[in-house]
Formats: sequence, C-alpha cells, structure tokens
Amino acid sequence: MDRRKFLKTAAIGTAASAAFTTNLYARYTKTLKVCLSWPKTLPIMGEGALWFAKRVEELSNGSLKIKIFGANELVPALGVFDACSRGLIDGFHSGPYYWKGKNMAFALFSSFPFGMVYDEMDPWLDFGGGMNLWRELYARYNLIPFKGGNTGNQMGGWFRKPIKSLADLKGLKMRIPGLGGEVMARLGVKPVNIPGGEIYTALERGVIDATEWVGPSLDLIMGFQKVAKYYYTGWHEPGTLLELTFNKRKFERLPKEHQAIIEAASKEMHSRIFNEFQYQNAVKLKELLSGKYNVVLGNFPEDVNEAAKKAMQQILDEYSSKYKDFAMVYNNIKQFFPTIRKWTDTLPKWYLDIRDKGFIVD
Repeated sequence: MDRRKFLKTAAIGTAASAAFTTNLYARYTKTLKVCLSWPKTLPIMGEGALWFAKRVEELSNGSLKIKIFGANELVPALGVFDACSRGLIDGFHSGPYYWKGKNMAFALFSSFPFGMVYDEMDPWLDFGGGMNLWRELYARYNLIPFKGGNTGNQMGGWFRKPIKSLADLKGLKMRIPGLGGEVMARLGVKPVNIPGGEIYTALERGVIDATEWVGPSLDLIMGFQKVAKYYYTGWHEPGTLLELTFNKRKFERLPKEHQAIIEAASKEMHSRIFNEFQYQNAVKLKELLSGKYNVVLGNFPEDVNEAAKKAMQQILDEYSSKYKDFAMVYNNIKQFFPTIRKWTDTLPKWYLDIRDKGFIVD
C-alpha cells in the first residue's frame, strides 16, 4: 500500500472517529434549569441545591448539568410550581405546602401540626405509600417530585411581644404557611404567606408581629433576633419535607441513566440537608443561649397547645369531608401513623427520656 495514501486514509478515519465521538457526547449532554423558592446563597437549602447540581454533574461525567437559579432570578419565588408545570423551567426546589391553594392535600406532604417527625415521615414516603400518592397527585400538573431535604422539627416562631396565654395571639399578624397557618388562624392569628427574603423587613417595620422560619440554624442568619426577642419552640412543622420537583414530560424524555442519577443525587441531598440542619441548629442554639442576643427562649403556654390540637383535628376532619384528595392522603397517614408512632414512643422516646443530661458532656 502507498504510504502517503495510507496516512491520509488513517487521518481521515481518525478525524471521522473523533467527530463521531464528539457528536455522540454532545447528543447526550443536557442542561436542566432548576429554580429555587429561596436565594441560592441561603445556607443549607440554597447551598444544598448547588451541591445537588455539582453531584449530578459528577455522577453523569458531565453529560447532565443542572443550572440553579435563585428566587426571583428567572421566575418569582412562589411561581416555580406553575412555571415548571408549563415547562418554562425544568425543575424547582421548594416546599409542597406552598401549593395548598391548588390542592389542599399538598400540605400534608410537607408537614402538619402535631404530625410526623423526620424519622416517621421518611418511612411513610418510602414504605407507607406516601411517595406514590404524592407523585399521583403531582402528575395531574405534569410534575414528578423527589424528596429534597427535611428541616427537622421547626421552631414555633419569633414574636415581638411575649405569649403568656391564648388571648395574646388574638389579632397578631404572623408569617406562617401551610396547615400551621390554618391552625393559627383558628387561634385568632392573621396568617401571612410571604417569601423568606421579605420576612425580616416585614418584621422590622411592623408589617407583621411574628414569624416562623426554620430554626436557629437559619433564623439567626436572617437576623430575627434583632427585631423580635421572644422565641418559642414549635409543633406546627415537626418534620418539614422539602421537594425537588421536575417537569414530568421532560424528565421522562431523559435517558434512563440520567433519571437514575437525578434520583440518586436527590436522595443524597435529602439526607445531607437534614443532617446539616440538625448540626447547625445545635451550633446556633448554643450561640443563642450564650445570652449575647438577650432573647427569651420558651414554650407556648399550655392553653395555646391544647387549643391548637383541637383546631388541627377540626381542620383534618373538615378538609377530609370537603376535599377528596385530602381525605385520600389523610386516610393513608391514619393507617400508617399508629404503627410508626408506637415504635417512636417505645424505644426512641423512652431512651431520650432516661438519657442522663450530664452524660458525655454537660
């Protein structure tokens, strides 16, 4: 064979092979736009979404990329559900209770007053039928949800004035979403639902009298201790689930390996966010108890707690009779909850009750 002809043919073959490889890679490279209901710089939640994007790119070897947009960068903070449903964005990171105006049952997938804690919520979703119901209802909006983190038990909120009895709640304007807001409304509070980025200013200017957010981990960063000095433990969100939700049709058009990567990375993010919340809540609580902020930490009075329990049961009964989907989800929870609660009350609760406060550290 002629040497020059051979080299020329080989060069053409190599170039064609490289072009084919490049085109093949490009064909399977995909970038998804995911919007948040909070700033992407927000510790734990915003940073958790950024971590998810990085993890997806690592697991896919760069063939799948997630572009994260913070609240209001691409769509309004509480406009992500509609934008994703319509296919204007590919996914979002938020909380299901924000969409209870679309379907009241959605609130049950976040958390509800006196409901399940994290250790009970996750088993319900994975083994009690919760995830199947969630996806069934979201499918009507062309959405597919994944677990996107859990805040754990949230604090009851910051108040400008002390709450000494149920009467002190009457007429207060409080930022509180979900079914917790529904309960507070029945206790005489005027609930307001505003995005996280607007809460501090509203509290500082007296537009609202109180707010809940998450816990010491994020509350101190938000600066609430500067404008409200009374901080209460809570029952309104005992194990708040966050969501990482995608446009269903777009998700199903992804290669199977990309779908699996998103699911795997979302599970990692879910666990990571919960663990970081637990850690940072402990760190920030220690800072709060140091006395540097002059904050009064306490529990709601017993008449508030009892009135809240009664109000929540009324809401569950009323909404179950009024909304078919709510009844479907609530009945599923009622079947699952007694079993998991019996275990929670048997060993975990017993252990925590008898554990010596001075053991290991004081």
